Amino acid sequence: MESQLEEKPKILCLHGFRTSGEILKKLVMKWPESVLEKLDLHFLDGPYPAGGKSQIEGIFDPPYYEWFQGNHDFSEYTNFEECLVYIEDYVIKHGPFDGFLGFSQGATLAAALPGMQSNGVALTKVPKIKCVIIISGAKLGGVKFSLPKRDGFLEGRRNYSTRFIRGSGRYLSSEGAHHP
Repeated sequence: MESQLEEKPKILCLHGFRTSGEILKKLVMKWPESVLEKLDLHFLDGPYPAGGKSQIEGIFDPPYYEWFQGNHDFSEYTNFEECLVYIEDYVIKHGPFDGFLGFSQGATLAAALPGMQSNGVALTKVPKIKCVIIISGAKLGGVKFSLPKRDGFLEGRRNYSTRFIRGSGRYLSSEGAHHP
């Protein structure tokens, strides 16, 4: 019987607020080999240097980055549209990608991308997103978050297969920072 090589999904990984692609990589690479061997993971730094103190200072070395910024109550965003262009440019140069993995701020962003793409307001120059992996994210437009200027992305949602993975272990460090 001839074996067929199955191509691994190519996943672009988006780190949390004031961390980095390298930090997310260090954490994700601790996952079981049985998971990691099934994914082709690529880690990207956010486009903006951290605009303040990182919760992980002293745990992981800098540099630290952000994807976009929000005001105190997250009712207004800065650099959100520029962040979308930055991600799309990266996907054009290094893709195609099958999907996104996001942690914290990166998860909030990754969760919004498929609907924004299907509604034609983001990632319009790249193939459709097939999957997202969300770790400790929030919903743009939820109680705490308002919609960025690019509105209408929630109406464009498609029905995606949803899987919840629950593990054991420590999710909060002594400093209160969460990690994958």
